[in-house]
Amino acid sequence: MAKASIYPEDIPKEERVFYYESEEDDPIKTDEQEKKVEVGLPEGYEFIFKNPFKKLWSAVLFRGFKLYGQFYERGFWQAKFYGREKLKEAKRKGYVIYANHTNPFHDVFGPALAADRRIFTIISPVNLKVPGIGKYLPYIGALPLGKSKEEKQAFNEAVDKRLKQKNVLVVYPEAHVWPYATKARKFPAGDKSFKYAVRNNLPIFTMTTTYHKRKDKKHGDLPRMDVYVDGPFFPDENKTEAENRAELAKKAYESMVKYSKKNSYEYFKYIKKAD
Repeated sequence: MAKASIYPEDIPKEERVFYYESEEDDPIKTDEQEKKVEVGLPEGYEFIFKNPFKKLWSAVLFRGFKLYGQFYERGFWQAKFYGREKLKEAKRKGYVIYANHTNPFHDVFGPALAADRRIFTIISPVNLKVPGIGKYLPYIGALPLGKSKEEKQAFNEAVDKRLKQKNVLVVYPEAHVWPYATKARKFPAGDKSFKYAVRNNLPIFTMTTTYHKRKDKKHGDLPRMDVYVDGPFFPDENKTEAENRAELAKKAYESMVKYSKKNSYEYFKYIKKAD
C-alpha cells in the first residue's frame, strides 16, 4: 500500500499493508504533503479569540462536538474508556494528555471523552485545510503550530494560558497518524513536546487506544476500541527542565507500550522494509 486512504476502512483487506523505512514515515498524506508544500497559518491567526461572539460560538460548538463524540465513539467505535478515575488527581490544576496517533477521526473526538473538562489540541497547520471540519477546528480547541517567530510566541502564550485556566492540553507525540497501529512508536521530536507540562509544573497522563474484534458484523471486519488513561506522572521540582522532559517522555512511552500490548486485533499491518 503506497498511501493509506483517510478512510482506511475503504481499503480492501489485501491492501491493508504499509511498508515503512522509518517510524517517521507517513501513511496518510494531504495534497500539500504530497507536493511538499509547507503550510503556514492564515495571516493574523487568532490563537485565543477576543471577540465575545466568537468565544460564545466556540463554547457552543465544543459542547455540540463533545455530544456528537459520545454517539460517534460509543456508537460507531463501540469504544470503552478505562482509567478515567485517575484524572481526579489533577482536579485543581490543568494537565497534559499524550496519546498514541492511530485514527484520524477518533483522535479528534476521543480525548474529549477521556478528559474531564475542555481540551485544546496541538495540531499541524495543514489540518486547517481538511475539507469540511478544518475551518471549525480553531473553535473546538485546535492549537496549530506556528512557523514564524511571532507565531511560535503566540502559540506558546496560548498553550500556557489554557493550562493556567485549568484546561487540558492534548499532544500526539508520535506525530504521524498510523491507522489502527497496534504498537507504540518512538517520538520523532524526542522529549521536546513535554516542555509544556514541565514549564507549567503540571502532571501528564497518557491515552492509549487499542483495537479488538467486534462481536457483530454490522461494520464488516472493522475493529472496536478500548481506550486506556494512565498517570498521573509529575515533574520533579528537584530536577532540571531537560531532566524532567526526558523522564516524562520515558514514562509516557513506557505507558503507551504497556497498554499497546492489550491490542488483540491487527486490522492494518505495518512491515519494516529490509535494509
